[in-house]
Amino acid sequence: MTKNQKIGSQINKICIYGVGGVGGFFGGTMAHNLAKKMDKSLEIGFIARGEHLKKIKENGLILKTLQKEITVHPQYAGDDFKKLQSPDLILLCVKEYDLNKSVNEISQNIDENTIILPLLNGVDIYRRIREKISKGIILPACVYVGTHIEKPGVIVQSGGDGKIIVGDDPENPDFDMDILLDLFKYLKINNEYQADVFPAIWEKYIFITSFGLVSTAYDKTLGEIMENSELKDLVRDVMREILTLAELEGVKLHNNIITESLEKGNNFPYDTTTSYHKDVQLKGSKNEGDLFGGTVIRLSAQYGIKSPLSEKLYSIIQDRTH
Repeated sequence: MTKNQKIGSQINKICIYGVGGVGGFFGGTMAHNLAKKMDKSLEIGFIARGEHLKKIKENGLILKTLQKEITVHPQYAGDDFKKLQSPDLILLCVKEYDLNKSVNEISQNIDENTIILPLLNGVDIYRRIREKISKGIILPACVYVGTHIEKPGVIVQSGGDGKIIVGDDPENPDFDMDILLDLFKYLKINNEYQADVFPAIWEKYIFITSFGLVSTAYDKTLGEIMENSELKDLVRDVMREILTLAELEGVKLHNNIITESLEKGNNFPYDTTTSYHKDVQLKGSKNEGDLFGGTVIRLSAQYGIKSPLSEKLYSIIQDRTH
């Protein structure tokens, strides 16, 4: 059996559930590289909504990466997950506030061998999915790519190296990860395998949550935070609160995690705003506040501790949005 036959025999049907910035980037890349190979053994379907879906159906999905612009036409583009006939691999690329609804829908159309790869921020995503889905393979992961929907049907990459960091399913440690990693290689998806991926997930969470809470509460860009000693110290102190939770969760992070995470703020243009900040600025728009403040508060309560700075910042933001 050749490698290509091996891939096709294990994963024939791929679903990109949520074709926003992240889903559009990885789904578009997969569909583009699959089309170049003219491989009929693999199928890719997009689950999208509204005007974005309408434009994808009309013109294909346009993806503008840092290197090139491509247009892809998946075998299926629609909003009815049931029409995909139990995909072998699902890239779950929704926002945190749509997670529960999406997982409920997915749970009705999978089997024991379905691979679910959640590509959304959060340290409790795996746990939340497992609470609703007992079957299948769920692979915890985090992703590094800066993307957004420029307009319906068009995804733009603004930064990041487009990498998926993926680890083992704690409940299925014997799953053969080569099935997925071979597919990524075949479709040229940048990836890194870490058997225990939770340290990587928490490392990213420490950065995005601390800067997200401070930038949103005080209406500041990353550049403004880094040049303001008080706000910079506040970010550092929030990071310490989150690090305490990671340690209570049994996640081991390296000794310099706070210093390194804080200094990442200098790696962005001065006027960079966090996605949480942007969503809150759009009055009436959904935002991922629960992903940041809500998660910290729940985990703190679970362990019988307080995270006063995170709670205060989240309260300021909640008062503004309600």
